[in-house]
Amino acid sequence: MKFQLDQPQGGNTISRHDGRSVWVNGTEHRSSLLVPWQGTVQAWDLPRFEDLTEAHFERIRDLKPELVIFGSGSRIRFARPQLYRALIDARIGMETMDLGAACRTYNVLASEGRAVLAALMIEG
Repeated sequence: MKFQLDQPQGGNTISRHDGRSVWVNGTEHRSSLLVPWQGTVQAWDLPRFEDLTEAHFERIRDLKPELVIFGSGSRIRFARPQLYRALIDARIGMETMDLGAACRTYNVLASEGRAVLAALMIEG
């Protein structure tokens, strides 16, 4: 049986992560970022989990994904629901994982053609 790696057509792919950096489409990122299934990877001004605000999730809502994979850093930490109320009201699903699991899950969903966005917190 022949196996082929599915690559999203024109989409973003996370190729590597090490806790301090994430590589998207071969480019290294050393600070928190938003990785949409298609389009431009964006810086996400989030140096620490404790700095999360509603505005962080409103920005994600405006990108109109169907699902958000929130990589909460080196360990799994859950944001208070009132912070991501904008996603709930827009009927956008959110799953929280540690950074590594978020990167892997994003790649699987993006390769399936899903409108997924990885919101990845990279702690300095």
